[in-house]
Amino acid sequence: MSIKKHIPNAITSLNLLSGMVGIVFVLQGKIEWGAYFILLAALFDFLDGFVARMLKVHSEIGKQLDSLADLVTFGVLPSFILFKMVDENPTFTYLPYVTLIVGIFSALRLAKFNIDTRQTDRFIGVPTPANALLISTLPFFIAKFSGLGELIAQPESLVILSIIMSLLLVAEIPLIALKFKSFGIKENIFRYLTLLIGIGCIISLGLAGIPIVIISYIVLSVLEGLISKNA
Repeated sequence: MSIKKHIPNAITSLNLLSGMVGIVFVLQGKIEWGAYFILLAALFDFLDGFVARMLKVHSEIGKQLDSLADLVTFGVLPSFILFKMVDENPTFTYLPYVTLIVGIFSALRLAKFNIDTRQTDRFIGVPTPANALLISTLPFFIAKFSGLGELIAQPESLVILSIIMSLLLVAEIPLIALKFKSFGIKENIFRYLTLLIGIGCIISLGLAGIPIVIISYIVLSVLEGLISKNA
C-alpha cells in the first residue's frame, strides 16, 4: 500500500486536531487562542489539497474527511467562540445558545458544497473558513476599535451577527474565488481589490483587520455580481 496516498489525509487530520485543541482553549476561557488555531487549521486545509494535487492522490474518503474536519474547525470552533463571548455577559440565560446556529449552518454549507456542481470557479455563499476567520478575530477587532468594538461586543450584537453570518453561509450569493484564468485588470478588478484590501488591512491592523477583509470580500462580491448582471 502506497504511503503517499495517506499524506493528504494525515494533513487533514492535523486540521481536525487544530480545531479540537482550539475548542479546548476556548472552553478554558482563552478565546483569542481560537483564532490562532483556526489560522493554523486554514494552513493545513490549504496544504492537504495542494499536496493531494501534487501527489495526484485524490480520493473520496479524503473529500469526506476534509468536510468533517472543516465542520469541527470552521463550524463548531467559531460557534464556541461566539458562545463564550456572549456567555460572559448574557442578557438572559439561554441567549448564548443561539450562537450555536453557526455550527448547524456550517454543516449545511459543507453538505451543500459537496453536491453543488456550480462552485467550481466561484463560491455560492460564504465559505466556512472565511466565516470562521471573521468570527475568531472579533476579539482582536473589538480590542483595537474600542468604540465600535464595544457595540459589537454586546451580547445582542453578537447573536445578530451569528444569525446573519449563518444565513450568508447558505445564501444563493455568488462570491469571488481567487482563481485567476488570466491576469488582466478589467476582468479581475474585484479580485485585485480583494487582495489589496486584504494585504493592506492585515499589514496595518494585524488580526484585527481580518473582519474588515472578510466583510469587504462579501461586499465586493455582491457589487461584482450586480455589475455583471446589469452589463
